[in-house]
Amino acid sequence: MYGPANQALHELQHSAYVRFSLLAFSSIFFLVDPFAAIGTFIAITAGADAKRRRRIAFKAALTCFIVLMAFALAGQFIFSLFGIKLPAFEIAGGLILLLIGIDMLEAKRSPTQESSDEAMEAAAKEDAGIVPMGIPMLAGPGAISSVMVLVGQSPNHWQLIAIFASIAITAAASYGVLSGADRLRRVLGETGIRILVRIMGLLLVALAMQFFVNGLTDLGVIAKQD
Repeated sequence: MYGPANQALHELQHSAYVRFSLLAFSSIFFLVDPFAAIGTFIAITAGADAKRRRRIAFKAALTCFIVLMAFALAGQFIFSLFGIKLPAFEIAGGLILLLIGIDMLEAKRSPTQESSDEAMEAAAKEDAGIVPMGIPMLAGPGAISSVMVLVGQSPNHWQLIAIFASIAITAAASYGVLSGADRLRRVLGETGIRILVRIMGLLLVALAMQFFVNGLTDLGVIAKQD
């Protein structure tokens, strides 16, 4: 049985776990942003049958999962190898998130995630699930930076588990969105998709500001708030 003090501590730890898990999932999912990739995916798979579209969607989601997991596992090693401190990466990652978020507020894909040349080249490929759909359209610089910052801020095993789970859920959701791209586009319409992208962009700008604040706080520029 828990005593009052132990029960309060357990509830506090549970609350912290839920908050961090939501932060990890939202920052990764909003940056991968499979909804904004629907238009490009449909253009790339134009003329393909349903089986081939699902295969491309699966390869894109699997590539996204592998790339983000690789950077999550190797994040600390990369920091050490290049002598990068977490506050510097938080500020740099916040800048990338801010640029992507501003573009998303205009309901368009950021050039940091996808260029028109890449989209045109992909349309001519036999199978574009890995490049450029998987990387950089889904697992782009913003998502990679976010994962590395989250790992750098995560000293506990349960936080790392939350990050790994967020990556897996995001990859699975990306497969679901892309494999059902035609249906989603019919149900939501262009207006609905644009509204979703703008909402994600607004939340992403807020996350970018939080990354800035965290970086400046870790550098001692801003006093730490209790």
